[in-house]
Amino acid sequence: MALINFGGVEENVITRDEFPLAKAQEVLANETVAIIGYGVQGPGQSLNLQDNGIKVIVGQRQESKTWDKAIADGWEPGISLFPIEEALERASIICYLLSDAAQIQLWPVVKKHLTAGKMLYFSHGFGVAYAEKTGIIPPADVDVALVAPKGSGTSLRRLFLEGKGLNSSFAIHQDATGKAKDRIVALGIGVGSGYLFETTFIKEVTSDLTGERGTLMGAIQGLFMAQYEVLRANGHSPSEAFNETVEEATQSLYPLVAENGMDWMYANCSTTAQRGALDWKDKFHAATKPVFEELYASVVAGTEAQRSIDSNSQTDYREKLQEELDELHNSEMWRAGKAVRALRPENAPEIKEKELV
Repeated sequence: MALINFGGVEENVITRDEFPLAKAQEVLANETVAIIGYGVQGPGQSLNLQDNGIKVIVGQRQESKTWDKAIADGWEPGISLFPIEEALERASIICYLLSDAAQIQLWPVVKKHLTAGKMLYFSHGFGVAYAEKTGIIPPADVDVALVAPKGSGTSLRRLFLEGKGLNSSFAIHQDATGKAKDRIVALGIGVGSGYLFETTFIKEVTSDLTGERGTLMGAIQGLFMAQYEVLRANGHSPSEAFNETVEEATQSLYPLVAENGMDWMYANCSTTAQRGALDWKDKFHAATKPVFEELYASVVAGTEAQRSIDSNSQTDYREKLQEELDELHNSEMWRAGKAVRALRPENAPEIKEKELV
């Protein structure tokens, strides 16, 4: 492990220097990794593992859109793509990458195939951390661990193809074989992690649920909506409101934050922007911190987990979810966004000289 200083606090992390791909390949040389589920994380993780020389098979329900997607991605039925139970039987490491609700439903089938010495791998601590709600209690003679990439499976794959990595957390819930740490770190390197930091199943799920509802998705959409609506209510056009709310943030300022931090982004903006941001940041902090405290308490209490299980287990949950997503998609702000994105130079049709006259 490497000891790294994070803002004055030292933490141990694992990088590719301490645990190179060659070591990961050695650790996993005699393993068969089965990816169960080909939705959000399945494609990126399975393809990265395969490209990194790890033996991978995909287990998916036949005659489904995701089965067809797996074939389109190069997985071959009967060779590297199998019905779920057959993949479970063949695997020494089972990567359980279905949605949380689907994991609950399939658990009795998965548990039958968890014979001694196998590893059960997750990319989210939900099922095990909330075992009293999910019923997911692995047998004592298997390794149980997770690697949780800090981003979508799409980003994991895209960055891998660019020769980069996506940071991941890892946790060991159960070490039955004495080899759980080497196995899970090897898998973390294999799926394309930039570096790995250690956590626990409950800390992973707590931070993850908070982040998704907070600054990663829920809070940022709420802030976008609030500013856009105020600008529109005061006579600004949809184009102007969207550009000042979303486009400038995502295309100009957030990339600067990603490169070198918020302070560096501030330093590369006008003095007027700096003054205003410094004056108003504390007001937004004071206004939103109580909401984050309420959110975190709801996560810790299990309320968010139960709501997720209850809503996602309903037979019509996909239809209800689609209605909410359609409402977001069809809102004026994101319709304006679609038009703005189409006009970006890389997307817009070539402008002829005569049109500039």
